[in-house]
Amino acid sequence: MAKKVRVIPATIDRTTSAPISSGTKRKVAGYARVSTELEEQQSSYEAQVSYYTNYIQSRNDWEFVRVYTDEGISATSTKHREGFQQMVEDALDGKIDLIVTKSVSRFARNTVDSLTTIRKLKEHGTEVYFEKENIWTFDSKGELLLTIMSSLAQEESRSISENVRWGQRKRAADGKYSLGYAHFLGYDKGPDGTPVVNKEQAVVVRKIYGLFLEGYSYNKIAKILTEEGIPTPAGKKNWRDVTVAGILTNETYMGDKILQKTYTLDFLHKTPIKNQGQVPMYHIEQDHEAIIPPETFKRVQDEILRRKNRPLQGQTIFSGKIFCGCCGATFGPKVWHSNDKYRRVIWQCNNKYKGTKICRMPHLYEDRIEADFLKVCRKLSIDRAEIITNLRELQTLVGGTEELEKERADLEIERNLLADRLQALIDRNAKEAQDQVKYIKQYDELSGKYKKAEEKLTRLDTRIRDKEMRNRRIADFIDAVEQMPDTVSEFSTELWATLIDQVTVYGKKDVRFTLSTGEEIQVD
Repeated sequence: MAKKVRVIPATIDRTTSAPISSGTKRKVAGYARVSTELEEQQSSYEAQVSYYTNYIQSRNDWEFVRVYTDEGISATSTKHREGFQQMVEDALDGKIDLIVTKSVSRFARNTVDSLTTIRKLKEHGTEVYFEKENIWTFDSKGELLLTIMSSLAQEESRSISENVRWGQRKRAADGKYSLGYAHFLGYDKGPDGTPVVNKEQAVVVRKIYGLFLEGYSYNKIAKILTEEGIPTPAGKKNWRDVTVAGILTNETYMGDKILQKTYTLDFLHKTPIKNQGQVPMYHIEQDHEAIIPPETFKRVQDEILRRKNRPLQGQTIFSGKIFCGCCGATFGPKVWHSNDKYRRVIWQCNNKYKGTKICRMPHLYEDRIEADFLKVCRKLSIDRAEIITNLRELQTLVGGTEELEKERADLEIERNLLADRLQALIDRNAKEAQDQVKYIKQYDELSGKYKKAEEKLTRLDTRIRDKEMRNRRIADFIDAVEQMPDTVSEFSTELWATLIDQVTVYGKKDVRFTLSTGEEIQVD
């Protein structure tokens, strides 16, 4: 007997989940995005918004929701696209049945992001229509086409990213760069594109460097600048210690520029990573007018390095410089009678009331420290001629860094040649079939030589830096003693920062000042 097949027609619209006879309209949204904020792209952005608004509203079977937009946002990741994220959120909440967009590349150039989002929307009943490619994601062949198109879009993005990266490295090799002048204190963009000193802001930069060399911490300098109403580089009221630290370590202020301090490892996420030798860096010397003399900048770097080994850098110039001769801890400030006329600042061992064993070292009054320092200054002024003569002899003994720098330059050439040979070996092994036993032997040999060269360079860098620091401290000390008046009657923060390395308290009547040159003076 012949089979009989009876068709039972669909009664539910698969795109709206509503009865076919109800005439329910699909809730439709548009998505528009441009990846730059250039003027010509701006017109494209506005045109997309206008087009999708009119296109959706012209359909009788569609209900216009809105056009979601992202302006000046890269498409390689959907993470920071607020318009896109809001659109997906609304779709998952049932507010959108269909999303209309220009093309796959406008939606996302990341295959994983694109497919994950499409599948998530599909599970919640939201379709996406890519107009350029004529892809409907509810169509049976839609996902296959989408996978192919997304992969092509991602490859295009990778190619663009590599071209941009090559261009940036070429610019760096040619000594070309750009600064974020809107948030950069002290410089404006000159007619030829190079930094030009902003005289008003340069005063603030010099103030920051001066305060730091006088002994103030990042936090204290930030507090001073905030209290004085000086705006931050971003134009805000409140300064932060990290902002101060960034200014104090930026070589731009001494007229140099180091390029490619960071690099991008992954073109999809574009996360900047600190360059620790993975890609070349370029140091442009004497590139533009300096706000801070190079020697002063180097002194600041010396002081930053010195403070790293000193605990409890606090709010005053004495913080981290006064030590207990009994337990080795630093002294910290305490205020007595803070609200009356008997107010005094004392310094006592920070271990005094810590643990079960109390440190018995007596405290010192702050004015006593200042008075003892003046005694040190008077002694230095009396013995001025002899001290300067001895220090000049010490400078001769310490010597310059010329020979070490020549040795370093030769070693750097050797290291670079080894790096090239090692990279060539790796590339050859990746492209051609190699005897792996032989390859590993060659790799280990070259790698070992390279590591030894790197270790030698590190040791040489340390020796050069230490010698330069030693010479600068001696030179600064000589200058300070030469210019010191015969009678120093008032405490000077500048002299304190230049002359004194630390103070060690052994008792009420035994306080010893260690000079920045290493000599120790006991104050009676």
